[in-house]
Order: sequence, then C-alpha cells, then structure tokens
Amino acid sequence: MALKRLYLPFNTIVKNIMHYKHPRQSHTVMTELVMPNDTNPHNNLMGGNLLKWMDIAGAICARRHANRICVTANVDNVSFKSAIKLGEVVSIEASATRVFNTSMEVFIQVFAEGLASEGRRKCNEAYFTFVCVDEFGNTVRILPLEPETTAETKQWESALRRRQMRLILAGRMQASEATELKELFLMES
Repeated sequence: MALKRLYLPFNTIVKNIMHYKHPRQSHTVMTELVMPNDTNPHNNLMGGNLLKWMDIAGAICARRHANRICVTANVDNVSFKSAIKLGEVVSIEASATRVFNTSMEVFIQVFAEGLASEGRRKCNEAYFTFVCVDEFGNTVRILPLEPETTAETKQWESALRRRQMRLILAGRMQASEATELKELFLMES
C-alpha cells in the first residue's frame, strides 16, 4: 500500500494552527512623562499630544494582533474628564475588542498619577478603529479575536453596535440595515 504525501499550502497550515487571537496577546501599555513641551500655558497636557499618544498605543496594539501595519480609520468620541498636569505620569492601555474582516476596534484608557499619594486616576477613554494594510496599502484580512473574560466578552458583543453606529453616522450604512441597532432607529407600529 503506497502512502500519499499531502502537500498543503503554507496559508492553509497557518490557518489551521491559529484560528484566532486573544486580547491579552496584543494588550499594550504605554507610559509617558508629561514634560514642559507637552503642555499648554496652564501646565496641562495638550489634548493633541494625548490623542497622538493614544493613537500610537492603539496602533501598536492593532499591529500586535494583526502582525501587520494598521492605520487609524476612526476615533470615537473623546472626552477629557480630568486635566493631566506637568510632571504627571500617563499610562495608556490599549486592548483589541473585536475584529471585522480587515478592521479592528481597540479600546484605549488613559490614567494619570502625580507625585502626591493621590493615586492613579482615569482621565480618558475612547474607541479607535484601525484597518490592516499590506506594504502597498491594500486592506488585509485579520485573524478574529476570541474574548476570554466576561469583560472582554461584553466589549466584543457591544463592538458590533458601536461599529454600526459609526457606519450610520458616516453615511455608509442605512439605519434599516443596522441589525443590532434597529430598535433604536425604527419605531414599531
């Protein structure tokens, strides 16, 4: 009896080995010290600098998940809840929440801590959307995300509603097509 040799394409082998990734595999923590050149005349961190740091942390998280370059496609509402002062340490935590074919949502939280024993306080949070691209700028499919904890599962489940809201607001989806949001937009007779 002759043995048949099976030759599988490399992509098939890789796909069979890794069907998804977990949020912990790409979780990113970035730390910055607020220096004088980062502040406004009130010695508070400038909002633009904070957004830049958030974008960098989110892009690193997305890149870790996708194993490719990811570019920023959308930033949800960003509210500055607490001023961050000169000399404070800023920690930015980024975690992937869900993958949608070639894009992914990343949840970013910002914390600050001063020299006094006030402890660490939450200053900001936002959802960023990144798109995975190849070296020519073409979109590339991303491995799905598999949540492990209850909190990750809640984020994963609500990510579809946030995505549909973004698409409606951008005019790329009709409210009637938003399966997760229909109750909010269409009144039942």
